[in-house]
Amino acid sequence: MSLDNAERAIAPRLTELAGLGARVRFDFGHEGALTVDASTVPATLSREARDAECTIALTIENFERLVAGELNATLAYMTGKLKISGSMGVAMKLAGLLED
Repeated sequence: MSLDNAERAIAPRLTELAGLGARVRFDFGHEGALTVDASTVPATLSREARDAECTIALTIENFERLVAGELNATLAYMTGKLKISGSMGVAMKLAGLLED
């Protein structure tokens, strides 16, 4: 999997994420990062590692499964497949938006 694939997986969900009202960075380690800025309407997506209220670290494969609804965010957190730094409230709101 690649950063391009991760970008393609989240891009169609930007409209839904506009209600988040925060900036979230998905950190894929040495493979790069994606930042969703849902503090503006419309929400934007970039590869810049910008400051964010919440950073979620996970593999690109798990990210794609999360966005596709094949991986439960809470279960992934509890089993260590994703790590959260920053606002847990933003992370929980994001999980709710992705699981709808």
